Amino acid sequence: MANPLPRDPIADAQRNWERSGWGNTAAPMAAITAIMRTQQILLARIENVLKPFGLTFARYELLALLSFARTGALPMNKASALLQVHPTSVTNAVDRLEKSGLVVRSPHPTDGRTTLVELTTEGRTMAKRATAALNNEVFSQSGFADDDVEHLIRIFGSFRRRAGDFNDVDDLSTR
Repeated sequence: MANPLPRDPIADAQRNWERSGWGNTAAPMAAITAIMRTQQILLARIENVLKPFGLTFARYELLALLSFARTGALPMNKASALLQVHPTSVTNAVDRLEKSGLVVRSPHPTDGRTTLVELTTEGRTMAKRATAALNNEVFSQSGFADDDVEHLIRIFGSFRRRAGDFNDVDDLSTR
């Protein structure tokens, strides 16, 4: 950050919560607020790395998802489900990626109601280049200690399962 604050405003907020008689919710409020602020910091880092590629994180996620698909193509409704976003968000991302020549839409070969979204050669190259940049500039320099990363994976995985995000009992949060 260019101009860090002299004190932690979330710790100040927690103390204010406690002084206001909300001690039983002060720590969870501080934890949730810290998670939200951390998400903002990480997203800004990611968006900064992706900007030279002409990608947003949402568009990058779709390219990355398609790059892991066996054929490089997925039904749009499946992409929406796997990315856990509204179908309109996937449609918007596909529109932009298609205009950039990174994906194409095509009819499903056996289900006329389904549209496939498929990586182009340029899209596959872009996904690889953007992933290399993110790995180099963000993921390998996350700012978290290695032990913290493992704890965070477990903590957030357990939270997401309890929140109904997924049902799999053999996920990373149980390792």
